[in-house]
Amino acid sequence: MNPAAAPVLADGLSLCMIVKNEARNLFRSLDSVGRLARERIVVDTGSTDGTPRIAAGYGAAVIPFDFTTVDFAAARNCALARAGSRWILMLDADETLDPAGAPLLAQIARGSQNVGYFLERRNLAAESARPAIDYLVRLFPNRPDYRYRGRVHETIDAAILSGGGRLQKSGLRIDHYFAADREARRQKNRWYIEILKEEIAADPADATRLDFLAAEYHQLGMYAEAAAIAERIVRLRPLDPRAHLFLGAYHLLYQPDLARARADFHQALKLRPGYPEARHFLRLLDQREGKP
Repeated sequence: MNPAAAPVLADGLSLCMIVKNEARNLFRSLDSVGRLARERIVVDTGSTDGTPRIAAGYGAAVIPFDFTTVDFAAARNCALARAGSRWILMLDADETLDPAGAPLLAQIARGSQNVGYFLERRNLAAESARPAIDYLVRLFPNRPDYRYRGRVHETIDAAILSGGGRLQKSGLRIDHYFAADREARRQKNRWYIEILKEEIAADPADATRLDFLAAEYHQLGMYAEAAAIAERIVRLRPLDPRAHLFLGAYHLLYQPDLARARADFHQALKLRPGYPEARHFLRLLDQREGKP
């Protein structure tokens, strides 16, 4: 994006970020937003490089934050508490806004709809030919009841829904550039697992934390542990077709129990008739069992 050519939002958008030692990335991220954000709020969780100076050079309010107790939601909420615009755009320092989305972002931020928008995130690693795609709520109205929760894998989705808002895809995209150091990634997985266990011990009924715990075990190749967590999720959310789908996938692919896998997929279809992913897995199961 050419910052000089981007539309200016007089009071529509606050860019909020949490950072630590991001001097190599922060220029690119802030440049990608350019003049779209009237306000830039950067919460610094303990940088020892030039990150705060770079942020201040872009006119950002730089807020030091004590991260002795790891809590990403608290850090993000610190930024939200300082924001004064009608809309929040939340980015990380290793993410950039796709320039093609500037007009749409400006249009959304001029409105007053109570919607949290999913942005498509392309996760780009140097050694990977194709990006991995996920969707995250990163654009939402600035309301005092819209706050993140979760010390890691923090989300704001539930707060928006409980506040009467909707969640929908936006057509906006961000690019996430990361170094895929396998051992560093595994260390982070293990670190997150311990934090998630602490959160779950404090609130065993919170199945959303279990979702993330299963994902962390899966990324480490600890499929038995991931399957056990998937069992717990199904017990807590028996009417959730996705929970049955994922449990069935473990029974099919990682802990072969084909009878249980079939029952899981049929339950997912019962709860969501026509569920395409469940039908896909049932076809794989038929092939595994040699059925025509």
